Amino acid sequence: MIRINIAEAKAHFSRYIESVERGETVTVCRRNVPVAEIRPLPRQLRNERPVGIDRGMKVPASFFEPLPDDLLDAFEGETDPA
Repeated sequence: MIRINIAEAKAHFSRYIESVERGETVTVCRRNVPVAEIRPLPRQLRNERPVGIDRGMKVPASFFEPLPDDLLDAFEGETDPA
């Protein structure tokens, strides 16, 4: 965190905004008493993130259906997979 007085903030405002853009928080003080804080805003996603690597990939509805009992038993080691 960076602490600056108002005079320094006025003289070098663009320098401190660059620090804020890099993720720093700047505390502005009057006579060494904090009066304000400049911090970065959370970044917003521009678009929805695609599922998987393939940008055009669609997940079929059957993907969300329960697995068959014999396959679940195989995962739990209750049946011989061969």
